[in-house]
Amino acid sequence: MLLGRAAELKQLNHYYDREGSQIVVVYGQKNIGKTALVKEFAAGKPSAYYMARSASDREQVYQWGMELAHRQIRTLAYPTYSELLQGMISDMPGKQVVIIDEFQHIIKTSPGFMKELVAFVHKQWNNKQVLVLLCSSSIGWVENSMIQKIGECAYELSGLLKLKELKFSDMMEYFPGYNKDQCVECYAILGGMPGLWKHFNDKLSVKENIIRTILSSNGGLKNEAMSLITDELRETAVYNTILASIASGKHKLNDLYAHTGFSRAKISVYLKNLMELELVEKVFSVDTEGKDNVQKGIYRIKNHFVYFYFKFLYPNRSGLAMEAPSAFYLEYIAPGIRAFAGEYFRDICEEYLEVINRRGVLPITYEVCGEWVGKQGTIDIVATDEEGRSLIALCSYDKAILTYEEYEKLLYCAEKAKINAEYVYLFSMSRFDEKVELEARLKKNLYLISMKEAR
Repeated sequence: MLLGRAAELKQLNHYYDREGSQIVVVYGQKNIGKTALVKEFAAGKPSAYYMARSASDREQVYQWGMELAHRQIRTLAYPTYSELLQGMISDMPGKQVVIIDEFQHIIKTSPGFMKELVAFVHKQWNNKQVLVLLCSSSIGWVENSMIQKIGECAYELSGLLKLKELKFSDMMEYFPGYNKDQCVECYAILGGMPGLWKHFNDKLSVKENIIRTILSSNGGLKNEAMSLITDELRETAVYNTILASIASGKHKLNDLYAHTGFSRAKISVYLKNLMELELVEKVFSVDTEGKDNVQKGIYRIKNHFVYFYFKFLYPNRSGLAMEAPSAFYLEYIAPGIRAFAGEYFRDICEEYLEVINRRGVLPITYEVCGEWVGKQGTIDIVATDEEGRSLIALCSYDKAILTYEEYEKLLYCAEKAKINAEYVYLFSMSRFDEKVELEARLKKNLYLISMKEAR
């Protein structure tokens, strides 16, 4: 059963049920689950699949033709794309589904491919309607270069479907053998990427999975983080330097400039490229009256697994090469893994709030939700309804007890942000100190949420 993709399957079936033929682009980051989605969608339908290679135009048609020959479909040694597309159509009744995965490899070397594809779709060969799914894991290319590359053929696209990361709740369903605490650590490391989840086994501890799949020389994820960079980018030395700098805590442009020695203009260009690939994000605080107290120009590594790599493995490459995986884990990862997981606890708490907001359980029904990053502290969650009423939240994961002092710091930050918060939520993975619990009994607008028990 495919988790968390009901809306995407519904959208694809909407295209399939429409009259006539369509071309739809399905894209998202590597490991986001595109292939699993289209495989689930195509089940029970007359369909054919081709994974495009990074190859010359001549080699591409040769490989495609060889795949068809394996299915007893004869073509020339170097067929045209029109002939290949016709070979994908079966004799089965009903609308045909043709899936071309990583189609950007074809477009980059074959300028005429899209025209042949459009002609094929309009021809409706053998009076059959066709739904063509063009899939890609190169989100930067799809969003910034595709239209220019395919020209007027872009008008023939029926739609674009971008796959987003799965949610923490999906991960908990995927790993039924893990408790919520273990799932938080997994989510921090792997993010919402089901292609990475399949490498972990919930019959083993998170530590054992890290050692087995990431640190071991034959681990399935050992080189995955670097492949995300090298597959899409040139001058990897520059990108590695910037990513390592951000992972070490240098989040502002001036900090990156001082550390790397690169010019600000150069850093800005490379950051832009990393943001287009959704490897890095620029943090924007919610809009409040306390603009003077906001930190601006903050950058974070957005991809969980890339951040994990540059936080723990990249700066300790010598130890990784020389030490046993278990020893490396104890020395370099164990001391910081809980704090690392805590950096993503805010996202999990926001997901929880979104669910109960949709259910109408909150004291307000908010329209806008974000975070506030100040010069003297951070408000993890700020949510505002259409009447301007606000809810603020503090999310504490790696501390044994959420203290009254942390609660006071949250109120101090709200004052600096000039937020008049009608409601305050404190989220903890552990427990609250007695003073906080007493305050919650006295104040009707203060809510304490233990995420271990929350549903």
